[in-house]
Amino acid sequence: MMKQLKLTLSPEIAYNDEALAQYIATKISAVNQDDFTIRKLKRSIDARGKNIKVHLQAEVYFNESPPPLLDYKQDYPNVAQAPQVVVVGAGPGGLFAALRLIELGYKPVVLERGKDVQTRRRDLASINKDHLVNGESNYCFGEGGAGTYSDGKLYTRSKKRGSVRRILEILVAHGAVDDILVDTHPHIGTNKLPRIVSNLRESVLQAGGEVHFDTKVTDFVLKEGEMKGVITQQGDKIEGLGVILATGHSARDIFIRLHEQGIYIESKPFALGVRIEHPQQLIDQIQYNCKDRGEYLPASSYSLAAQAVYEGKQRGVFSFCMCPGGFIVPAATAPGEVVVNGMSPSRRNSKFANSGMVVSVLPEDLEPYQQYGALAGMHFQREVEQRSCQIAGTTQTAPAQKMRDFVNKKISGQLLETSYQPGLKSIAIDEVLPPFIAQSLRKGFQLFGKKMKGYLTNEAQIVGVESRTSSPVRIPRNKESFEHVQTKRLYPCAEGAGYAGGIMSAAIDGEKCAEKLVEKYGK
Repeated sequence: MMKQLKLTLSPEIAYNDEALAQYIATKISAVNQDDFTIRKLKRSIDARGKNIKVHLQAEVYFNESPPPLLDYKQDYPNVAQAPQVVVVGAGPGGLFAALRLIELGYKPVVLERGKDVQTRRRDLASINKDHLVNGESNYCFGEGGAGTYSDGKLYTRSKKRGSVRRILEILVAHGAVDDILVDTHPHIGTNKLPRIVSNLRESVLQAGGEVHFDTKVTDFVLKEGEMKGVITQQGDKIEGLGVILATGHSARDIFIRLHEQGIYIESKPFALGVRIEHPQQLIDQIQYNCKDRGEYLPASSYSLAAQAVYEGKQRGVFSFCMCPGGFIVPAATAPGEVVVNGMSPSRRNSKFANSGMVVSVLPEDLEPYQQYGALAGMHFQREVEQRSCQIAGTTQTAPAQKMRDFVNKKISGQLLETSYQPGLKSIAIDEVLPPFIAQSLRKGFQLFGKKMKGYLTNEAQIVGVESRTSSPVRIPRNKESFEHVQTKRLYPCAEGAGYAGGIMSAAIDGEKCAEKLVEKYGK
């Protein structure tokens, strides 16, 4: 027998399995806890009142085992001799495209410019400790993509395009904890994602697919308006039924080559700003309305958005990729740039909270870059990143300023402790950011300080620059077929193509691109 429960609990019960079992035993008048099994379905925190509550939906099974947790079955056919499809990029878009191709009976050949997820760690250490940026292996490039070492948040608004539950189940089947199936805002963590990514790759290899690292695509094989394959830096020509291009939002060389070959691309909206870092305890106090969140409540997060007016034009100012209990990391993809991003380990136990705080870039802001055509936003983005590097000393040291000092246009005499390992240098952020972004951020911070009392403070500091929020370029595709609007057999995929914004939406997009390609060109 099964009974469904909707419970409102204290955090001490909701996040403690033993206490939860005792509570439910009392609730259902069970004498022995061995007589029933709990299957948690959904869990969310309600911090609106003085006393924090946790809403939990669960199923309780009496004297019987619950059904299998996963509908997804990790049962892949061998595709070693099947027709092949070229997949460029081993981020979530590329890996999930590869797995879906295997399920459909086709062989993926995955080409990744960076290194495998474990070897990649050494290059990340070099950025943090020695300020050395490897242009092919960094926080953005390499197996698993940018999300692997940049937090691992799994929530998305892109639910119309595919099954969020299916993607989560595939991750659980490859080693993720099953709590991601339950929590409203699921998160794996940068310390656990690498193993899961390795397992995804092994599934591809064991089924007869191919994954090639240190294999940079430098050109495309075009014949009569169709993309037949790609050419690698080693000079190898690799062809297939089509090409799923899932290179991520920072593969600028790919955008340039597409543009040079006359493959239609276009500029798209994006945002640019800074990272802001508060003490996590301060954010907990504001969000949970208590001095100490205790043992069971997770590190609290926030989401903020406002409209700011600069020179008569209204533009959005908003938080992006908020990382509770996290770290700020260097995310440049080439020497001479300073770019920052955020990440959180699975326990979210850092004493810092950080978030991107960015401003919408409007088409008219890019008028000085119009000679670059569809690449205008990319050149604007890169110029700000290079200026950030030059002003802070031409290493990976990042420019920074205390939050209230920035609002008051005051140089910070002394900066705060930070999670950013390469170090900070006190700089007036106005020297780094274009005026429309700096002024919009000031107005946004003032508005956020009213929404969250205590948020606008010199206990926080801003770090520049957060510029890789999304791709500044879109590779347009047909809405129904997902194929490029002009070049046949090219399937632009995920963040780099302008059609996703995180791990989940990229994974969903990868699956759909695989399905659409096979639907049209499969045998």
